[in-house]
Amino acid sequence: MMDLIYPLDPAPVYPRPSIHRPGKQAVPQGEMFPLVEPSGLVYGQAARQWCHGGSRALHAVVHLHIMDRFGRLYLQKRAPDKDFLPGYWDTAVGGHVTYGERAEEALYREAAEELGLYAFNSHPLESYVYESEREQELIFVYALIGHPELNPDMAEVSEGKWWDLEELEQAWDRDILTPNFQTEFRRIKDRLLALL
Repeated sequence: MMDLIYPLDPAPVYPRPSIHRPGKQAVPQGEMFPLVEPSGLVYGQAARQWCHGGSRALHAVVHLHIMDRFGRLYLQKRAPDKDFLPGYWDTAVGGHVTYGERAEEALYREAAEELGLYAFNSHPLESYVYESEREQELIFVYALIGHPELNPDMAEVSEGKWWDLEELEQAWDRDILTPNFQTEFRRIKDRLLALL
């Protein structure tokens, strides 16, 4: 699986001034995301608000699917104060790559922040571009097989639960799973089960 390829010098900050958007050059403020090509080549950096505010700029994200040896999948329930899909069940770990991080570094940071998970071996599965009405993401997908001790941060996650595949299938059309999770799980299910 590929990783992000950063330029030697810091990438330009977006949005950039243009004939359609005159003004001063933007400066890095707050949480900055790498702007990427589908190949992983980083060409710029931008604030979270700009990436999620209708720019549709492709930016990098990591996901970790956790499956135990019984074939149960751990999902997190998004906190009720999340700005997007609060209360929906989602991938065990998911988060944005911060400018300057490699995908795997972001994976370990997000796992620690969301689930108190620090020491684990991940299996890279794939990277792909996901598009929604809100944004475009280059998602780096990883798997963890086992039953780690998980301590969800209740500010990030409202609860966590192990789902057997039959129970997950029954939840499919009940509008309780994020569309991104459903799309991704279809893509990786066979490869995930092959790791058992």
